[in-house]
Amino acid sequence: MNTRTAYTLTLIFWIALVILTLLWEGWLAPIAPAGLWLAIKALPLLIPLFGMLHEKRIYFSIAGLIAMPYLTEGLMISWGEIATGISNPMLLACSLAQTFLVLSFVYSVYIYLR
Repeated sequence: MNTRTAYTLTLIFWIALVILTLLWEGWLAPIAPAGLWLAIKALPLLIPLFGMLHEKRIYFSIAGLIAMPYLTEGLMISWGEIATGISNPMLLACSLAQTFLVLSFVYSVYIYLR
């Protein structure tokens, strides 16, 4: 994979993570009944986006650090759903998608910054 492809994939995974976070907490599987206010957790994802769009390498490193709590959240929710019996399949799907997006993002950042 060349650098340009890794850069494009990095942006795609990051923007998809922002969109998934907003959809998850807003409509797909909100944790609380009035869970729209929890969509505020997408705001930290917007911090490095401008720098990433302008190909400033430091922002990719910052984004990798910002992505780690989202990886932890995705793993813990999916693990909890599987361990207790799948009571909410949409919650499981969203958490697995979030885990996939973060891992794919971190891998493509590694390739891009290498």
